[in-house]
Order: sequence, then structure tokens, then C-alpha cells
Amino acid sequence: MFLLLKGGECYIPESIGKKDILIAVGKVYRVEDEISKDKLWDVEIIDCSDKIIIPGLIDQHVHILGGGGEEGPVSRIPEIQLSEIICAGVTTVVGVLGFDSITRNIANLLAKANGLQAEGITSYIYTGSYSIPTSTLTGKSITDISLIDKVIGVGEVALADYRSSHPTLQMLKELSSEAKMGGMIGAKAGIVHMHIGDGKEGIKLLFELIHETDFPIEMFIPTHINRNKKLFEQGIQFLDMGGFIDMTAGESSEKGYSVPDALAKLVQENKNLDNVTVSSDGNGSNLGNGICKMTQLFNDLRDCIQYKNIDIETVIKTATINVAKFLKLYPQKGTIKPESDADILMLDKKTLAIDTVIAGGKVFMKDGQITKKGTFENN
Repeated sequence: MFLLLKGGECYIPESIGKKDILIAVGKVYRVEDEISKDKLWDVEIIDCSDKIIIPGLIDQHVHILGGGGEEGPVSRIPEIQLSEIICAGVTTVVGVLGFDSITRNIANLLAKANGLQAEGITSYIYTGSYSIPTSTLTGKSITDISLIDKVIGVGEVALADYRSSHPTLQMLKELSSEAKMGGMIGAKAGIVHMHIGDGKEGIKLLFELIHETDFPIEMFIPTHINRNKKLFEQGIQFLDMGGFIDMTAGESSEKGYSVPDALAKLVQENKNLDNVTVSSDGNGSNLGNGICKMTQLFNDLRDCIQYKNIDIETVIKTATINVAKFLKLYPQKGTIKPESDADILMLDKKTLAIDTVIAGGKVFMKDGQITKKGTFENN
């Protein structure tokens, strides 16, 4: 009935010191200096005295249905499994369709998201794909966003990539209008999530869209913004205009910036880090270099703290509260406060390794070991 976390060093994501956290019916019930078990019944107690407690990560860009397909049928990546998501410390996931909207579709993506939700984590999806006109379930993006609970926006629409449909400004205006109106009708974020490739123009078309229309800049987010140095400089300019940017974990520093290097640069330049997020591109194709792993998200965040000496609050925000606010999931997600969802990570104080994962008040990993697997995973 109750789960009581005792004496952990809490970042919610701002530091609040050592606290006890009482969880009930999938929600955070109390966060206090001391919570006695005396008046509780059916309570499980976890000693967190040697743990750091943070909110569960929100990964806003995951190929839950499988990515790839650029090199033929053999290159299609299988669906992701629950344990892969849990091992990454992710408790809320947003699924994308990506490049291949021929052998996969939004109905498949929605079914997979519903399956993950039934297995115990929170899931959402974007309607759409690389191309415009984009893949939908109902025939229109506005209807998908308005009427389908799990659809929170359009994405990932591809720009500056030879795999995109090379949309015109007018095409992007029309898609953005559907996203915005769908969000208004359905009380959703109604965002446009943009895949940015290595093409020469970068986010030039996005700049034109912002300058020539009245769409709020906060409804757009270009991802993979750290994939090359020129694109990253455009991203900083977009950030300075009040926009959000999303960095991809696992990026090489050979032609672009790794997440630790990129975040350190933004900190040094005193940029608005509240509008900076990090995602994994998990289970997507790394174009001949294997599969993008969701675990790289947490690994990069940990490296920011351990090797770049960026304070833990700043780092944690990029995959928790910043994402939750952008997707309009806050305060249900991205924080640890009374009435928020009980999505919590416990980290080892010395190594910052993930020790325990709690999603919706249920323990999915404890002492570094998975305790609950997906329906069809091998025991």
C-alpha cells in the first residue's frame, strides 16, 4: 500500500537535502524531513541513506517501434523492450516513427506505446514522420492531436537531411498550424519536433518560419542540434531567441559536440539552460554504426557531472523538469513533490550509477537488478 524512502539526498531536481518520501497509489504523498512508519500499514521501507534521489528521466525521442530501414529490410531495428527503458533510468518515454513510414505506421506506434503503458511506464507519441505530408492515424495531424490521448504533437519532421521530403516554408506553416490548433483543442503541448540532419541549411527554414509567422517559438524544438558545430551555433542563436533546443546523447565530438562538451559550453556562455533538453534517439539507427542505446542518455548526464563538474541540478533538469514543462506534463512529471507521479531514480552516491528505478510507485529495478520485465521478455 505504501512505499517509504528513508533519508535520501534529494534533488527534485533542485536540492532539498535529506528527506523521507512517502509514496501511495502511484503518487508522491509526502516529502518531509522525517516520516514515521508507526501510523502506516502495509508499508515497504527502503533505506536511502547512501543514495541520491532524482526524478525519473523523460526521454522525448525514442524509436519504441524500432528505427532504421535505410539499408533495406534487414536493417529494420526491432521494437524496444521494457527492460531497456528501465535500465536507462527512463520512466516516461515519447515514441517517434522516424524515417520509415512505409513499413511502419502511427497505428503500430500507438499500439506499442499502449503496451509499454500497460507494462508500467508512462508513454506518449508524436504523430507524423520525416516527410510532409506526414503519416497520421486519422488522416490529419490536428485530429490525431485533438482526439488521441497519447499524441502530444507532430514529429519527427526532417529538415536539412537528404532523407527528408524537403518541405517548403508554406508546407511547414500548414503543419505547424495543425499542431498548434490540435494542441489547443486537445489541451496538449501541440509541439513540432524537428529532426535536423547534417544538411547545409541546418535550421534556416525554422528561422524563416519564426520570422514570418506568429507561431510561438516555444512550440518548436529542433533535435540533434549538437551533431555538428555549425548547427550547434545555429541552435545557440535559436536559444537566444527564446526557443528550445534538444541535444542527442551519444553524439561524437569529432564533427560536433558530445552532450557533456555542449552543455559545458552553454554553461560557460551563460545561456538559458531552462530551455535546453537532452534525449537519446534510443533504438534508432546510427547509420551503419549500430543501434542508438537509451542508456547513453544517463551516461552522458553522469559524465556532465563527473568529468565536466557541472552541478547536478543543472544536469538533471535537462532530462526531467525542462522536458516536462516543454511537453506540458509538469507538475505531474519531472519533479518529486506531493501529488506528482511517483517516478523516481535512486543513484549510488559514490559512482552515480542507477541503483533503483520506481515508475508509477512500483519498483522496476532494485540494487541495480531488473525486478520487473516486459510481457514477452525472457526471464
